[in-house]
Amino acid sequence: MPEVLTNAAEFTVSEIAQAVKRTVEDEFGHVRVRGEISGFRGQHSSGHAYFTLKDDAASIDAVIWKGSFGRLAFKPEEGLEVIATGRLTTFPRSSKYQIVIEQIEPAGAGALMALLEERRKKLLAEGLFARERKRPLPYLPRVIGVITSPTGAVIRDILHRLDDRFPSHVLVWPVRVQGETCAPEVVGAIEGFNALLPNGPIPRPDILIVARGGGSIEDLWGFNEEAVVRAVAASDIPVISAVGHETDTTLIDYASDMRAPTPTAAAEAAVPVRAELIAYVDDQGSRQRQAARRSLASLKDRLRAVSAGLPRPADLIATQRQTLDMAGTRLAGGLRHFVQDRRLAFSR
Repeated sequence: MPEVLTNAAEFTVSEIAQAVKRTVEDEFGHVRVRGEISGFRGQHSSGHAYFTLKDDAASIDAVIWKGSFGRLAFKPEEGLEVIATGRLTTFPRSSKYQIVIEQIEPAGAGALMALLEERRKKLLAEGLFARERKRPLPYLPRVIGVITSPTGAVIRDILHRLDDRFPSHVLVWPVRVQGETCAPEVVGAIEGFNALLPNGPIPRPDILIVARGGGSIEDLWGFNEEAVVRAVAASDIPVISAVGHETDTTLIDYASDMRAPTPTAAAEAAVPVRAELIAYVDDQGSRQRQAARRSLASLKDRLRAVSAGLPRPADLIATQRQTLDMAGTRLAGGLRHFVQDRRLAFSR
């Protein structure tokens, strides 16, 4: 068979692989891909995460490098539908294309609600929401720990309400209440307050308030993280959760010892009204004094009634006094007769 001559360029496998890689990266650059996470088994020992994004008709390999994984606001979970943002590239060693994910977010509120319900059922089965785990709040806490953002209306509302009701010693542990660092900072604050010694240089709170203002489910997601729920359930200090508005519900609401509809309501639940407490103490003191006076008056009446039935002391000794007088009179005459009898006997 004669040799076929051609002027077609000759490429190595590596050259073809690199050319395809450049073409894919130049053509697509950064993309947003919607799909369901499949095959996720957590981070590899290297810290990277490997899984697949799929829909009804196709799938694409995905990788999240270790540095990007730690910055994710939402961590990937098996079966969760997400929108992944990253760059499309190829893996020449196996002739595959893949997406290197830099950001990941649930695909709408529906996916988040499904994930939230699944997580709630898991923690409920572990007993973290059991009623018998909840402890009564102290009636008059000496120190109140507040875990929230140091700026904004929430901390001002809490401090203002506490000042109105019962001025107290407040310790504020500043945290971010939204974003990727929210959950670890809240966990650190709860554990940090619990680690304080009762008689240490920084007083240990008698009650904790975890609070933030309202927002979307994405904004409040840090308070649905499993680590935060477990930290609240494990706290030795009673916890009041006040996250979002009255209609907002997060998983720490189930694990906390009390759920307040607003941060202001949490401050009201933490302490009594000082003026009412003073009035109550004054009323109790007045009642005690009145009861003491009534008891003393009753005892006086009883004493008078008993003493009225007793004879007078003079009457008790009158007969004996008369007997003594008569005996004294007879004694003088008897002595005279005795002396006369002795004299007569002596004369004889």
